[in-house]
This record gives sequence, C-alpha cells and structure tokens, in this order.
Amino acid sequence: MSLPQTSRRLTEAEYLEIERAAEFKSEFYDGEMFAMAGGTQHSLIATNLAREFGNRLRDHPSTVYNSSLRIKIEATGLLTYPDLSVICCSLQFAEGTDDTVVNPTVLVAALSNSTEAYDRGRKFEHYRQIPTLQEYLLVSQIEPRIEQFVRQSDGRWLLNEAAGMEKKLELPSLKITIALSEIFAKVNFVPAPIRPPASR
Repeated sequence: MSLPQTSRRLTEAEYLEIERAAEFKSEFYDGEMFAMAGGTQHSLIATNLAREFGNRLRDHPSTVYNSSLRIKIEATGLLTYPDLSVICCSLQFAEGTDDTVVNPTVLVAALSNSTEAYDRGRKFEHYRQIPTLQEYLLVSQIEPRIEQFVRQSDGRWLLNEAAGMEKKLELPSLKITIALSEIFAKVNFVPAPIRPPASR
C-alpha cells in the first residue's frame, strides 16, 4: 500500500515564475496558488470603476491601476490582484521584483457570490496590515451599493455606505467623489436569493 503524497508548497519565487507565464491570474498565500474569480458582471463593474476613478483622478497625482496590478501584503505574504488599486506616491516594489507593488492607498473589490465572504473577512484582515492603505471599498453586484471602510487616526476602520443609483460616495484619502450611476452603468442586477431553495 503506497502512502499518499503531500504536495510540496511553492516558494514565492516559484509562484512568480509560474504566474508571469500563466494565462489566468492566481493569488498566492502560504505556498499555495488560488485561481481568481471573474465573470461578465464582474468585468463590467471593474471596467466602470477604472473609468470613473480615472476620470476623477485625471489631474490628480494619484494613479489608478486595474486588476492586472499585483499587490503584496508584506506583513502576511499574500500576493493578490485587487479589482482596482490607487497609488498616491511613487510605486514601491516588493523586494526583488519590478511588477509587484506594496504601497496602495485605496483598494476596491467587486463582490461575487463565490468570493464575498473572503473579501469581507480574511482578505480584509490581510489588507489591514498594509501601512499605506487608507480606504477599502466593497462593490455589490446584486444592487447599486458600495461599502467603504476608512482607516481612522487611531487605527480603527469606519464603515460608510452608499446605496442607490442617485447616490455619490466621497473618498477622503483622494479628495474625490464618485457617482454610483457611473460605477453601475449598464449593470443588470440579479438579486441573490435570501436563502437557498429547500431541497425536495
């Protein structure tokens, strides 16, 4: 009887070598790679986010990046691709790289059914370890709603919320206001069920 083989964990350097040649993006944490979620609705919202932030920050020193930018949380070792990142000073790269950034000011996640719990929970725990991060936005796919977490001077995170196509959301770290009508333009909302259907 043969013993089950345990898969060897990857080093960060091995992950980066694989990732740079891969067709699809994957997160990396604790020696393992995890495929990133996507989809039509997710793609539309992410595109709208990039356009709205880009328009608002056109004459601003901050720079907007889409989900192709890899972020490393140095305190925990997570490497991931936020749906949108805003960086307000010179790019700071993870040691030994020129394509992995460590100093975002704002990060944005477009939520999906498969990743919402992770984006709200464990991933936000990682993000809170980024010293430069000032705001984290969670963008719904089932209704026009954005939850905004803003770092306070004492280290606490304050939750604000904007809901409704007519609403706007102020981002204090960037001194801009974004319109939900732009973020959710052309999005066809399909509300998630309150509870899964009962089995027969």
